[in-house]
Amino acid sequence: MEPSSDPVVVRHRELERFANATLKAGRILMECGASVHVVHEGMTMIARGFGVEGVGIRSGYASLAITVTAGDNTITRMISVGRHAVNHRLDQAVRALAVRVSKGGMTVEETETELVRLARETPRHAPWFVALAVGLACTAFGRLFGVDWAAFLPVWAAGGIGQYIRHQLLHRGVNVFIVAGTIAFIAATLGGLGAMAVGSKTINLAMMASILLLVPGVPATNAQTDIMDGYPTMGSARAVTVLMIMVFAATGVWLAEALLGVRA
Repeated sequence: MEPSSDPVVVRHRELERFANATLKAGRILMECGASVHVVHEGMTMIARGFGVEGVGIRSGYASLAITVTAGDNTITRMISVGRHAVNHRLDQAVRALAVRVSKGGMTVEETETELVRLARETPRHAPWFVALAVGLACTAFGRLFGVDWAAFLPVWAAGGIGQYIRHQLLHRGVNVFIVAGTIAFIAATLGGLGAMAVGSKTINLAMMASILLLVPGVPATNAQTDIMDGYPTMGSARAVTVLMIMVFAATGVWLAEALLGVRA
């Protein structure tokens, strides 16, 4: 069957392509940890760069929807959003792409190809390097909290091992809350055992410092930002996610303290 030559149908097909390409960019921004304001701004820039006259966006924690209008033609499309993470390099790359598209001259096909390329080729640090850096950050914060020098290396090791296991579990699709509880238990146990082995006087603090990698700083900041920017539904969803992660992390630490016989 030949494609319809009805101008209304043709225009709707164009709008559908515009909407789908814009949604793909928005999904990447959301999954990279961008605030709702940034996601909406980036999507609007891309849609208008395609020549769309009106743009309406609805953001949810697990989905994005967009309505685009050109003349009397309007179309609405939706896309699912995966696990929210933090990837500032890819976030900034997609923002730069949105600016380029907004200036005109880029087709839908070129934009989608560039999105795929950015998602595939934007450099990332190796998991082992991230684990070392995260472990060092945990022990550095531990020192600020009062962890003695004896527990420095045990906390570094516990935080690094916890981060590496966390990375592996998340990339295997394990529930983020189960991961939080599991890593809290493993890291706190390792940190506590290591602190005991070296004769540290700050075993409790060492156990707490070992799980600082689980603190959801970016989601917590985004939750506040979204609410203040006028997106209370999304902000509340992110805040609940932050709360649940902390609950599971606290449970993991409590189990580790019970296993090691350490009093809180």
